[in-house]
Amino acid sequence: MRFLYKKIRNYGLTLALAVVASVFPACKDFLDRDPQGEYTEDTYPYPQGAGPYDQFLFAVYSELRDFDVHSLSFIAVTSIRSDDADKGSTPSDGGSNAIDMDNFPVTVNNGYANAMWEGYYNLITRTNIAIDQIQNNEAIEASPEVKVQSEAEARFMRAYAYFMLVRTYGRVPLITEVFDDPAAQSNVPQNNPAEIYAQIENDLQFAAANLPASWDPLFIGRATSGAANGMLAKVYLTQRKWSQALGAANMVIMSGQYDLSTPYDRIFREEGENSRESVFEVQATASRTFPETNGVQYAPIQGVRGAGVWNLGWGWNTPSAALAAAYEPGDPRRARTILFTSTTTEANEGLTIYGEKTPLGLPNPRYNHKVYTNPARRTAIGSQGGWWMNVRILRYADVVLMYAEAANEMGQTQEALDKLEMVRARARNGNPDILPPVTTASQTELREAIRRERRVELGMEHDRFFDLVRWGIAREALHAAGKTNFNENRDVLLPIPQNQIDISRGVLTQNPGY
Repeated sequence: MRFLYKKIRNYGLTLALAVVASVFPACKDFLDRDPQGEYTEDTYPYPQGAGPYDQFLFAVYSELRDFDVHSLSFIAVTSIRSDDADKGSTPSDGGSNAIDMDNFPVTVNNGYANAMWEGYYNLITRTNIAIDQIQNNEAIEASPEVKVQSEAEARFMRAYAYFMLVRTYGRVPLITEVFDDPAAQSNVPQNNPAEIYAQIENDLQFAAANLPASWDPLFIGRATSGAANGMLAKVYLTQRKWSQALGAANMVIMSGQYDLSTPYDRIFREEGENSRESVFEVQATASRTFPETNGVQYAPIQGVRGAGVWNLGWGWNTPSAALAAAYEPGDPRRARTILFTSTTTEANEGLTIYGEKTPLGLPNPRYNHKVYTNPARRTAIGSQGGWWMNVRILRYADVVLMYAEAANEMGQTQEALDKLEMVRARARNGNPDILPPVTTASQTELREAIRRERRVELGMEHDRFFDLVRWGIAREALHAAGKTNFNENRDVLLPIPQNQIDISRGVLTQNPGY
């Protein structure tokens, strides 16, 4: 495993000043971003308890934008493997690494599987460094309250990283300390998933109890108690702990920090970042001077693949025909999620959310509309890429639907119906002729309705594959979508990367079926 080690003891105030504006931009207006790194030692602010440990915490947040954490491998593992997306681009683009993610099996030498492993363990190492500094660096003066809050922030990030790893690989090494010896860290044996989940729950419970409900606007995007409880709800739901999931989701709902007032059309635009809908998202920004440095290569990988002004990205992770067919008649979320490209010269066909008509002959009939960038922003930055687009990790609608699912499984039918209707009402946007309220009293029918709603509400947002696995219907859904190589005895988890097994000298062992 490629890690950072304990010899990295002090990132210094210089790093903090360099990344604060890019990690937590005070203003996310897509045409007016503040220049990066303009604070000085005299003006650097510490609002709401932030302060002496920010240099280590910002290093953690910066890692969220790493290519191996929320770019290519993340997209391939969480989305392309599902029935909602195909690889896209051209048939051979990406070679076997990409093709195998699309229709299985993923080999033990797959480069994306190895990159994701390394990316998330590097994120964990940075969280462990931050926690080590908070707990043991006596040279840093801080109140007990600041220490606890800072540790909670780091532990939220560690929990998120382990949640991604355990859902992706199953048995993974549990590392909660900083190693002086690189060889020792590379030879930690795997823990079973129950042990990993126990650590995730412990970290998130600590984070939920000790993080603030909100931050000063300067630090928008930092982890909150709502983010911790929302993530905890998903962790519980994955383990079918319905009562705990209901309680954690309810903590988010009752916090008063979030609502569904942001129109669905707006959530995914640049100006919709960090809205009342946002529970947690990876922060990215750009300027003419720094078009990529402070961003993430998430939108560019999925951007329309074309020429000239339509050369917006790689064209990967394209919405599938199965997803396109999943929406109810008239559901406006379909057009906001899927950019259908032009097949004729008719003026009203193949339009983006900004009214541009796509050209004929693009490589794919559909692209991810949720990552489509504002043309005015492209002009302002002088870049086609879209590195400035935030990555939505957890939305309030997701939390509301998790509550609905848990309530239904516990026999609380009306509670489940009420929460389901909240999401459908926002999508309906005042149009009484579409998306009628669900009224069934059948637990089985309501379960199916909630599952369908999760699919269309959260389409292309990286939950679908994990949902299929935890519901036990991955084989059925993936085979129906044409991904017939999927084997439920093997492909619910990725293989442990052979490179990591080799580095560990056989301490790590392979998953079944590989």
